[in-house]
Amino acid sequence: MAKMTDTAAAASIGAATRELHLPTVRTESTRLAEMAQRGQSTYLGYLAEVLAAEVDDRSERRRQRRVHEARFPRIKRLADFDLSAAPGVNAATISMLASGAYLASGDPVVLLGDSGTGKSHLLIGLGMAACEQDRSVRYVTCAGLVNELAEAADERRLSRLVARYGRLDLLCLDELGYVQLDAKGAELLFQILTEREEKSSVATASNLPFSEWGQVVGDPRLVAAIVDRLTFNAHIIETGTDSFRLSSTKAKRGK
Repeated sequence: MAKMTDTAAAASIGAATRELHLPTVRTESTRLAEMAQRGQSTYLGYLAEVLAAEVDDRSERRRQRRVHEARFPRIKRLADFDLSAAPGVNAATISMLASGAYLASGDPVVLLGDSGTGKSHLLIGLGMAACEQDRSVRYVTCAGLVNELAEAADERRLSRLVARYGRLDLLCLDELGYVQLDAKGAELLFQILTEREEKSSVATASNLPFSEWGQVVGDPRLVAAIVDRLTFNAHIIETGTDSFRLSSTKAKRGK
């Protein structure tokens, strides 16, 4: 093999990495080569470092893409949830869910509690944890989902949209109970739940106990079927009645 100058080597690396779509190798190869030279690393050691940098950077870009595609309204993490302010929330349960094991079996998660008790924080946190495990996630409010489905039905693309929601690893459905659904809306929501039943997880947050879900869905048979699909093998977490936001506001005013 003919000896290559550093300039020629850099040009060759640039051309090869563009062809192979390895942007991190292209940008980091020179810096890592200098580090390897100082540390007297072997050729194989240097190659391992360069490839590891590419893998790490690619994983980070994929994680960021997952988070972007999930459409979270804000970023919340499970590690930042104040368990001391929610004594009814079991830390072991949160830790188990953070591992993502429930996603493999398609188990539902239901978060119940009054406004301001941390339901959305936990819901988004579960979604973030799934994104970091390279899972496909979508966050949407119940009203937003129903409106999206109704528009798709009017435009004759409902089946494609239902199939797209069915392929997600995790659907984070927030604010179930804040807006009453008409008969058509409830039926559209039921289609999504049926598409995902026992295959892919749905995490739902509601301010109403199950006994009051009939206030949201008027048809008793349909509400019973929705409850059945969201609770079969479900992990149910009750966040309580004491609002974090109200307590925080009172504390600030007291100061």
